[in-house]
Amino acid sequence: MLKFTNIYQKALENMSAGIVVLDEKLHIDYMNPAAEMLFEASSRQLRKKDIAEWFTVPLHELDDIRASISSGHPYTRREAKLMTHAGTDLTVDYSVSSMQADSKNRLILEVQSRDRLIKIEREEELITRQATTQTMIRGMAHEIKNPLGGIRGAAQLLQRELDNEDQHEFTRIIIEEADRLRNLVDRLLGPRQLPKIEEVNIHAIVERVCSLISAETDGAIRIIRDYDPSIPDFQGDAEQLIQAVLNIMRNAMQALEASGTENPEIYLKTRTLRKMTLGAERFRLVCCLQIIDNGPGIPEELVDQIFYPMVSGRAEGSGLGLSIAQSVINQHKGLVECNSRPGQTSFDLYIPLESNYESAN
Repeated sequence: MLKFTNIYQKALENMSAGIVVLDEKLHIDYMNPAAEMLFEASSRQLRKKDIAEWFTVPLHELDDIRASISSGHPYTRREAKLMTHAGTDLTVDYSVSSMQADSKNRLILEVQSRDRLIKIEREEELITRQATTQTMIRGMAHEIKNPLGGIRGAAQLLQRELDNEDQHEFTRIIIEEADRLRNLVDRLLGPRQLPKIEEVNIHAIVERVCSLISAETDGAIRIIRDYDPSIPDFQGDAEQLIQAVLNIMRNAMQALEASGTENPEIYLKTRTLRKMTLGAERFRLVCCLQIIDNGPGIPEELVDQIFYPMVSGRAEGSGLGLSIAQSVINQHKGLVECNSRPGQTSFDLYIPLESNYESAN
């Protein structure tokens, strides 16, 4: 086995990148702790195993690694997909380089996980997109509501001047439609009042929504609960959070009803996550609420757009529910993510349980 002096071994053990040293047969000579964590296995577990058993990348990439030990040609792969020994899918950058030690050829694999960075980039994009959308809507709301007020006022004045009661029907339609458009703009803007901050419990919020959904469906949809009772209370606006959870669960309910799904179910799961990054901020403790239905799924072309206002997968949908839910969770420094495939759609709500303690790098 390859030997290191103490100072070099300490340096390798403190690196954040995974370092793997392979012998001529591509068996492991050494793995630093970061590599063991990344591959979810110790060097002792993997030492005598073929590289294809613990570094599960496409065959042509394995061929390149095998060729590198004889050619000495170094190279790097970006955003490669691999599977760990425990079956976890990862996205990584890795570099391959050769060296000689003890008169033998060896390879060094330097592996850096990209999943966290990709997740941070995706979340920052979601938050930026939401902020941009809200800014655009506020500008549009100002331009729409001003003339609407003038139209409504003119219709009221005209109604007073008209003697024929039959003609009042036309002015009434103008007034009602102006009010409807104003209310639509208000809904696009989301919650207008500042959050009423108080101690809230995530399970009390979810149970309140469950009672509303059960009443609306007369118990036709089975609701499965998988709660973590250790989740502490946190500071938030209970009414706004109820509205956000209700919007998402009602979407699931309507998808199940519209598709005629057999044995329709909504699965609710709560967990605490530690040291999680949301956007550019990192939090010690985060509550994760997953709302999962067994409906038909969201069309692939809509998945990246569903949090935009006026985007809906249903002809009769307003396209505001998910946008409002995202806005509410954003106000609580959290985020809503969606993953969907036929038979399973999951909306994951992440809400910090305490103030952030560092910026994400």
